[in-house]
Amino acid sequence: MITVNNLGVQFGGSTLFQHVDLQFTAGNCYGIIGANGAGKSTFLKILSGDLESTTGDVFIKPGARLSVLQQDQFQYDAFTVLDTVIMGNQHLYNVMKEKDALYEKPDFSDADGIRAAELEAEFADMGGWEAESDASQLLQGLGIPVDLHYDCMADTDGRVKLKVLLAQALFGNPDIVMLDEPTNNLDIASTEWLEDFLLDFPNMVIVVSHDRHFLNTVCTHIVDIDFGKIRMYVGNYDFWYESSQLVQSLMRNQNKRNEEKVKELQEFISRFSANKSKSKQATSRRKLLDKLSVDEMPASSRRYPFVGFKPDREVGKDILAVDGICKTIDGVKLLDNVTFSMARGDRIVFVGDNEMAQTTLFKILTGELEPDAGTFKWGSTTTQSYFPKDNSAFFDGCEMNLVDWMRQFSDDQSESYLRGFLGRMLFSGDDVYKQVKVLSGGEKVRCMLSRMMLSGANILLLDQPLNHLDLESITAVNNGLAAYPSNILLACHDHEMLQTIGTRVIEFLPDGTIFDRASDYESYLAFKKEHA
Repeated sequence: MITVNNLGVQFGGSTLFQHVDLQFTAGNCYGIIGANGAGKSTFLKILSGDLESTTGDVFIKPGARLSVLQQDQFQYDAFTVLDTVIMGNQHLYNVMKEKDALYEKPDFSDADGIRAAELEAEFADMGGWEAESDASQLLQGLGIPVDLHYDCMADTDGRVKLKVLLAQALFGNPDIVMLDEPTNNLDIASTEWLEDFLLDFPNMVIVVSHDRHFLNTVCTHIVDIDFGKIRMYVGNYDFWYESSQLVQSLMRNQNKRNEEKVKELQEFISRFSANKSKSKQATSRRKLLDKLSVDEMPASSRRYPFVGFKPDREVGKDILAVDGICKTIDGVKLLDNVTFSMARGDRIVFVGDNEMAQTTLFKILTGELEPDAGTFKWGSTTTQSYFPKDNSAFFDGCEMNLVDWMRQFSDDQSESYLRGFLGRMLFSGDDVYKQVKVLSGGEKVRCMLSRMMLSGANILLLDQPLNHLDLESITAVNNGLAAYPSNILLACHDHEMLQTIGTRVIEFLPDGTIFDRASDYESYLAFKKEHA
């Protein structure tokens, strides 16, 4: 349905990618991945026609209706929520409005009647009579109640607007749906609903996302931007990642027992193919995977940062006791009688829409804020390292270069050690002499993680540590935390991270109280669904 021929893009004399030849077919979901700056969103814009390529062309089957997730949440401020969704099928919306305008004319003529009849027929053929109910179902699925459907977009909250734009992109059964980071700012229930919707969606989906669980759940193919090229592979993100790691190992050991490596890779393909029974798209995916050969497996030039935390000492019996903590900020009660204790080995993940409450508790536990009531006590054997949601205080206006900034937190003050450490965090060459105040968001996050790694703390507190990170860095952080042998308090949105790290879930409720359950994240979700 979409054919890409000899596509190439250059910016300022630099080639982003070139010689791209791909075929996208109906019924599949394609996940576009690549390092930050590789050109994921650019490629999506070229496919949608919003951007011109330098060379080559994109051919979309004539008559196919394309729907794109809009990024400007203020674009529809003059319209109601429901009308904004229906505008996902612009032709249907135009017919509906023209028809309504004719009927409102005080001097309705015979010519108007003929035109109205034509519009009525076209409206019915496009399913117009079900448009409002279909739009309403999409909105409710994303957690927007009926009483907001006729509100003006200008009067709605920013998170609601993002959901409305997502409903707009999904409205009217388009032939092709293109989504750039659709799960950003979605709550748990809305993300699950979107996954189920896309699994049942019969047409083509092309999506850019940093959410590994989302990519694993919905994708039948991965489109990888790497080496200045774009290649397509069968399978979801985990399959791409694991197979790419095996291929890299095979390439590194070309002269060392090659046959065994090839056999290992073939066994992996077979094992992965056989174990995808949970997905509704598993049958067709297995058939495709069964046909793969080793030569078709992905290789990647990406570098993954090293993220590893090692405590200087083990914790004792007493870790953390929180008793009756209350906190009100700007008249809003964020924490109300929050009480829990942390045992040795607990790895607690914070979830829920009340993110301000999570951040407030982190700040109280690290001494940045005083509670209005209640107490907390850290065990005498514990040492804490904290990753704040807002790291600006560490960087804004700071004239230090990276080496000197890191030197503040390191026992080993030598430049050779610090440069080696920074190299593992993907800062090489003259990059280490950049002033920290000019670093990108992702670079600042890697610096903050480095600071934690140097601390030797036996308790880690992390408030949204994945913001600004690409998939490679997210995977590295996940692996580093999974290997950490001590206690963790973690707040994030990443399903895969929550599932692989957490042994206990604390949900922050809107009224300031908490729901505490000793289980992994997916067991918590199942419990909540069962008792909804």
